Amino acid sequence: MTTNQKSLNDDVKLALPDNDCEQQATPVVEIIEFDYSKRSQWLRAAVLGATDGLVSIGSLMMGVGAVKQDAKAMILTGCAGLVAGACSMAIGEFVSVQSQLDIEVAQIKRDNARRATGEPENEGDKEKLPNPAQASAASAVAFAIGAAVPLLAASFIGEYKLRLGMVVGAVTVALVLFGWLGAVLGKAPIIKSSLTILIGGWFAMAITYGLTKLIGSSGL
Repeated sequence: MTTNQKSLNDDVKLALPDNDCEQQATPVVEIIEFDYSKRSQWLRAAVLGATDGLVSIGSLMMGVGAVKQDAKAMILTGCAGLVAGACSMAIGEFVSVQSQLDIEVAQIKRDNARRATGEPENEGDKEKLPNPAQASAASAVAFAIGAAVPLLAASFIGEYKLRLGMVVGAVTVALVLFGWLGAVLGKAPIIKSSLTILIGGWFAMAITYGLTKLIGSSGL
């Protein structure tokens, strides 16, 4: 009886290291969350450019449509606004981000100068630096895409009131879409983002149409 108990105890003792080995061999999965702040530069430029293109060209065409029923005048005005706006957005975004880049680079150099000799530089700081060319290109392309929406909506419609309605409708749908896309990419509230852009675009088109109609009716 005593011999059997000893053999059972030996079996238990021999089994314990196997359990330890199994526990040590269990792989540990590390979950790395994506840093959405890395998208901030180009995402901000793209959403701003697309929204600006939609609102600017849509409002511009509505303003021209308030005093002229000619479709050619609206389309030519929209095309001129697309080219001028895309160039303006690209240049303005490049200058703005380049200024930000210069400030951040200067700050990094000052921080490195204060570090002790032999201490390695922080490579993460350089990775977070803004890219002026990327932001400029994203802004210009997005502006052109946004501006093309009201242009295409008005290009194939000859009837005056229907043309104005199509411009408003196309801009409305596009504003909601761009607001939703920006919110999804940036992990922001979708409804709030879409409504903010939509209401702002409506106000811009209404004010431009109303003021242009008022100025045109006054004979100036």
